Amino acid sequence: MTQQRPEAVPPADVAIAYVRALGDRMVADGCRATTATWHNHPVLLGSRSDRKARWFGTKSELFVLAAAVPAVDEAALVDFTKWAMAYASSLRSGIGGARNAAMVLPALVSTQVAASAREWATKDARVLGTSVIGRPITVEAGSGVTRVTMYRGGSVYGGMFTRHVLEKAALYFS
Repeated sequence: MTQQRPEAVPPADVAIAYVRALGDRMVADGCRATTATWHNHPVLLGSRSDRKARWFGTKSELFVLAAAVPAVDEAALVDFTKWAMAYASSLRSGIGGARNAAMVLPALVSTQVAASAREWATKDARVLGTSVIGRPITVEAGSGVTRVTMYRGGSVYGGMFTRHVLEKAALYFS
């Protein structure tokens, strides 16, 4: 029989703790935090709206959806990203289009992340319609080490918001 050391934290607890800390960081930055459910997994949903002069008065809504799961593979990340983008689209305020963009950061958190999921997350931003832009994220949370993977480049749609979204992602997913 193999025994765990008493101080060892079960893998699921590491991922759940990461999502809780993520929620705390988002609330500290002024996000509204609520919850949702995806395939029987609780999902943390943080959202905020920003309008800046350099965006020519355009409003950017940022939605962060994060779930702790036992393992992340490419199929799960694709499914979660599609669900998160559609869910965020249904929550948007205002009329979608050139003056109102939704940026979505769908994140799956686990102690086991497949290389194919990390690769898929880094390929490019995903677009739903013309005004919902998603940047899928994988978070491999381990004891003392966290690996965050996402696309950090620009995109044709929503390109003027890239710096803002990457700054928020760096703040939240630390």
